[in-house]
Amino acid sequence: MLIGIMSDSHDNVPRIAKAVEFFNKTGVDLVLHAGDIISPFCAKELKGLKTKLIAVFGNNDGEKRVWKEKIAELGEIHTGPFETEAEGQRILMMHEPGNLDELVDSQKYDIIVFGHTHKKIEKRVGRTLVLNPGECGAWLTGESTVATLRLPEKEVEFVEL
Repeated sequence: MLIGIMSDSHDNVPRIAKAVEFFNKTGVDLVLHAGDIISPFCAKELKGLKTKLIAVFGNNDGEKRVWKEKIAELGEIHTGPFETEAEGQRILMMHEPGNLDELVDSQKYDIIVFGHTHKKIEKRVGRTLVLNPGECGAWLTGESTVATLRLPEKEVEFVEL
C-alpha cells in the first residue's frame, strides 16, 4: 500500500494542485493531511484526488463545520489526535506535536504523522515511525514538500513539488 502524506498547505492552491497531481500520478491508495489546510475553498483542489483523504484539523483551520461538509465528499476530517489503521499498521495523526515524545515512548503506534513545524522529519524509535512531510504550502521554508509512505515496509520518500 502506498500512502501520500501532506501537511501545512496553508491556502496555497497551486501547491495543493501540484500535490494532488503528484499523488494521482503516483497512484497512492490513500492521502493523509496533517492539518492547516486553512480555508474550505481549498477543498475544490483536494476533490481532484483519485483516492480517499483523511485529514486532521490544524491550529489555523477555521470553519470546521464547513470543512466537515466539504471533506465528506472525498473523505474525512477529524480533531486530532486521530487513530486510523492501514495494512495492519496503527497510525496516529495530529497537527501539533505537543506530547509527541510521550506518544512515541508509549510504543502504542506503528506510525505517528504530524505537521505544524513545517520541517521534514523521519525518525524511528523502536517500532514507531515518526513522520512530518514538511510544508506543502512553502510559506515558511520556501520548500514545498509531501511524502509517500509504503506499507508494510514503512519506506518513506520526501518529494519536492
